[in-house]
Amino acid sequence: MTHSDTIPSATTAKTRFVEAIGRRIAYRSVGKGAPIILCNRYKGILDTWDPAFIDNLAQHFTVITFDYSGLALSTGTPPSDILSMANDARDIAEALKLEKIIIGGWSLGGMAAQTVTTHYPELVSHAILIGTAPPGKNDHAPERLFFETAAKPVKDLADEIIIFFEPKSEASRNAAKLTHDRIAKRTSDLDAPISAPVWDSLYKAGADFYADRHNSREKLKTTTIPILVISGDHDIVCPVENWFALTRELPTMQLIVFPQAGHGPQHQYPGIAAEYITTFIRNTK
Repeated sequence: MTHSDTIPSATTAKTRFVEAIGRRIAYRSVGKGAPIILCNRYKGILDTWDPAFIDNLAQHFTVITFDYSGLALSTGTPPSDILSMANDARDIAEALKLEKIIIGGWSLGGMAAQTVTTHYPELVSHAILIGTAPPGKNDHAPERLFFETAAKPVKDLADEIIIFFEPKSEASRNAAKLTHDRIAKRTSDLDAPISAPVWDSLYKAGADFYADRHNSREKLKTTTIPILVISGDHDIVCPVENWFALTRELPTMQLIVFPQAGHGPQHQYPGIAAEYITTFIRNTK
């Protein structure tokens, strides 16, 4: 029996469920150590995380990914506001009896993770924000090409390159193909796609985050929770420049920018992104 046979990887981990306040939330867990709950991107499901990124993180942590309520394999009402998305992460932690978590998130999931951080600070030891934006009004807007491409019901590799990588970089385009192939290796116990009728709910949740009804932007300025932001230098929907404006205002934030990278830097650089996260968590409190 090989090592890979005995220890589940992101490609082989079983889909499990927790019951939480009248709904069933689908999740997967890989690794051992302090728990990291990762909130997913717009239209993201369990199967859209790059297994290499998850497995690298799982060398040091218990990595938990999940489907939001009412999406894919989870039951309940799809979230249409950012606090509902944050509550999914909180409820998973409570159902798994986790008293303290590292909260992480990618894109829209990074917005949910920020809301967990500001709304439930007693639960969070660290926040890891990937390819996402600060709450409230930002000066740098998304590019129209993102929305045109993301609106396609079926996307091919060329679309993935536009949305998550840097089309002008050969290295980034090659990384997109590697990510695509790694994700495709999972062939059983697959998640369900997110149906088109709930896309609008997710869009409303993002708009709610930018409206900042919960005053998260100001709360981040006074938090004591260490925050790591990881961005590509050309993020088509969450421009990294919006974080530059806050580097002197968020006392616990550190910002890492990957060159020639787009909206999914952790997929282009799965190993080094996981190492940055691990080092940050070990050296901040």
